Amino acid sequence: MTQNPATENPNAEPLVNESAPQSPEEIIQANFAKIEAERDDLKDKLLRTLADMENLRRRTEREISDAKAYAVTSFARDMLGSADNLRRALESLPETARTTDEPALKALIEGVDLTERDLLKVLERHGVRKIDPQGEKFDPNMHQAMFEAPDPEIAKGLVSKVVQSGYKIGERVLRPALVGVSAGVPKPAATEDGQTPPTGN
Repeated sequence: MTQNPATENPNAEPLVNESAPQSPEEIIQANFAKIEAERDDLKDKLLRTLADMENLRRRTEREISDAKAYAVTSFARDMLGSADNLRRALESLPETARTTDEPALKALIEGVDLTERDLLKVLERHGVRKIDPQGEKFDPNMHQAMFEAPDPEIAKGLVSKVVQSGYKIGERVLRPALVGVSAGVPKPAATEDGQTPPTGN
């Protein structure tokens, strides 16, 4: 006795949906839509990959540029002490020593001065620049305030004295300048009756 295969498993889906037969055009359209969706998905992935590669290329270029610019940072920082010592040696000389006629002393002073200038030129060639902010507006990113004092010749908030020069390498501060900041014109002292004299403005 033969059994009808269709009645053996009533839950099985028929291989062909006989209730809604598809024409060849509909099958082509369905396949075409599927291929378009896959194409769009692959295009999106490709564009994302290209964008990631471009970001990686830019980041790598920036890192290489930074490595070139700041590779000498540690060495330059160590050399600043020598530059400071040469400057201190020149500043410690009395004015009479600079105008002396003694050849040995004159040659020594010129040698120290030349050595300091040459060292600063070498540092500058490697991207290290001196910060000498005398009379400039105090900038906490570039300067370190050591004191604040009244100064009638310099407006409040400006650098009135450079205690130690600072240095930059590229756009970064290698060492901030140690400075004194002007507190402006000193306040007039009170008179005996407790009144402050007029300022004249």
